[in-house]
Amino acid sequence: MLAEVDPARIEALIAKLVSFGTRHTMSTQTSATRSIGAARDWITFEMRTFAATSGSGRITVTSPSYIQPPSGSITRNTNITNIVATLRGSSKPNRVYVVSGHYESRNSNGTDFTNDAPGANDDASGVAVSLELARIMATRRPSATILFVAVAGEEQGLLGSTHLANQLTSSGNSPRLDIQGMFTDEIVGSSTSATGFKGPFTVCLFAQGVSSNETASQQSTRLSIGGESDSPARELGSNDATGMNVSVVYRLDRFGRGGDHRPFLERGVPAARQAHPQFGDLLQFIDFAYVARVARMNAASLWSLANAPGTPNNVVIDSPQSNDSTLRWTLDPSTTVTYEIVWRATIAPFWSHLVTVGRISKDNAILGVRAVGTNGYRNPIAFHSPLSVVSSHSLRRKP
Repeated sequence: MLAEVDPARIEALIAKLVSFGTRHTMSTQTSATRSIGAARDWITFEMRTFAATSGSGRITVTSPSYIQPPSGSITRNTNITNIVATLRGSSKPNRVYVVSGHYESRNSNGTDFTNDAPGANDDASGVAVSLELARIMATRRPSATILFVAVAGEEQGLLGSTHLANQLTSSGNSPRLDIQGMFTDEIVGSSTSATGFKGPFTVCLFAQGVSSNETASQQSTRLSIGGESDSPARELGSNDATGMNVSVVYRLDRFGRGGDHRPFLERGVPAARQAHPQFGDLLQFIDFAYVARVARMNAASLWSLANAPGTPNNVVIDSPQSNDSTLRWTLDPSTTVTYEIVWRATIAPFWSHLVTVGRISKDNAILGVRAVGTNGYRNPIAFHSPLSVVSSHSLRRKP
């Protein structure tokens, strides 16, 4: 599958998006050749073309939209439209993973919706990743559902991604969706930074530590047992088995900035942003082979996640004062799923040890659990909470 990612096709996708002149959120939506409306219609056409190859309606394409009233840099009522291609999971369709890029652009004047704003890097590169993955995966059958998304209104305050996050996490969904991961690709077009640093095989993955929606009870638990580096977003960021050097950045985003993963984090969804320092937003500054490598990294991560068992639920650790450690969690309904206990020193950033079960002191280690499918795919690791009354399974090795 990774070999199918085509740098030449990615170049053509980015060039087409640049050809619309400007894709500013408030630019015209009635032209067939210029501005955001033309870009929206072309992306929708591409996604529907992929859906037609999927067979049996495996992919559906929707364009959810709403009217954004004047606010901030939006000076008039403006239609905000996302394009969503849904590849339905074959066995666990309610478990969902999302990959996105934002298709609108802006120039140095954020309120100029008339003059050109090519947006080759920011963020035609990210949209090209979503489009290329949709094309490649259209004929495949992942266990869980994957959403390939192009959102609008990022530059005006994460408008499209907020609308999407609200829709996907709504309590009115029946059945309710279990969104276990979201990746956004923004500014992934150049392997050279503005300072001249060249990193053709490195991508930054911004993974938040303390959850945006942490409750007072969760904060109290974290202060008691630790876990600042073990948020669901960090565990999602650790599942980076790809050919790229993934540099996990322990921040929500770039310094003082935000991206389309933020609305998901604020609603309790594990989400991370992939980016590379930007140098120029014109087509001539894009490294198409680099974008292809980023797409392969996304493909490997999404496919592994969508075909692994779900992240274990209700993971807790016993609280008595003892060097024995007992982890408990709710079993997956499938009898073929096995589990791995992982741990690391409290001063270490990444998991370092793995056994089926072990006698590890909870005072000197951070522990977690992950599920393993018969196909070998592993889900992100679930960090524990102190033991509470939970109907669950436990693994413990006697001294």
